Amino acid sequence: MNVLAIESSCDETAAAVVVDGRTALSSVVASQVDLHARYGGVVPEVASRQHLRNIGPVIREALEAANLTLDDIDAVAGTRGPGLAGSLLVGYNAAKAIAYARDLPFLGVNHLEGHIYANWLVEGPEPKFPALCLVVSGGHTDLVFMRGHGQYQRLGGTRDDAAGEAFDKVGRLLGLPFPGGPHVAKAAEEGGPSDLKLPRAWMPGTFDFSFSGLKTAVLHTVRDGKYDTPTIAWEFQEAVVDVLAGKTSRLARELGAAEALVAGGVASNTRLREELRRRCPVPVRIPPAKFCTDNAAMIGAAAGFRLALGERSPLTEDIFTTNDWARV
Repeated sequence: MNVLAIESSCDETAAAVVVDGRTALSSVVASQVDLHARYGGVVPEVASRQHLRNIGPVIREALEAANLTLDDIDAVAGTRGPGLAGSLLVGYNAAKAIAYARDLPFLGVNHLEGHIYANWLVEGPEPKFPALCLVVSGGHTDLVFMRGHGQYQRLGGTRDDAAGEAFDKVGRLLGLPFPGGPHVAKAAEEGGPSDLKLPRAWMPGTFDFSFSGLKTAVLHTVRDGKYDTPTIAWEFQEAVVDVLAGKTSRLARELGAAEALVAGGVASNTRLREELRRRCPVPVRIPPAKFCTDNAAMIGAAAGFRLALGERSPLTEDIFTTNDWARV
């Protein structure tokens, strides 16, 4: 089954063609990072207008890169949330319009479920169930237990800032360019252990996360002026990675997971990858960096397996529907 997938939840306009949820024949992403960098963050109205400009060319490029036409497409999928409403509407309605015009099956996919299914785009054997999924992105930090396709249990999540959001805000505090995450990680490479010790919110008794206190501690540290940027960046990154890797490893052991799947933009962080693989008692699967950040191939992968289960979304379905992907 050839699935044409479209993703536009934030500031990337993306389209891809994915076969049977496993093979990405194409994956095209038009980034708006340079457009929003002058503002220090994503401006929703600017993002949605840029999606309108990009959506047609990106879809055409994805079909051309796959060496296919719309006649070869068997189904269409689009991201229905979460995300910025104006941005989502552009990609989601484009996907529905194509499905309607071509009389093709349509499926709305949750953005976070898509991130998890990026792990199915890697060559080799499929991930094994049950799997513990750590979703770490700009807006979300979740631990989800996956018993099978479409079978989820959300066991923990952020109570305030997500990990990626904390990286971006700390980057701003340190005077680093937008987006902050990659620049904080790069600055941390020049740092190392010191007498600076930032807090870890372990939140005993839960598998939830909290990074707002850590962010505030960085603010006070910057204001004190005692430590340079690389030292602060290194200790901040260590604090985030320590909690993420620690809770994931412990839960994987307690649940008897067969594998740990990591997903989301922060999964690109080298230090997080190292610590998860070092600490986890089970194999850790992490997609290539190009499938960690927002892309449409991951949406096509998730759609492929749901479509194979016979699932369809009515064309009357809008963004932010109540059909919660985690089913909890």
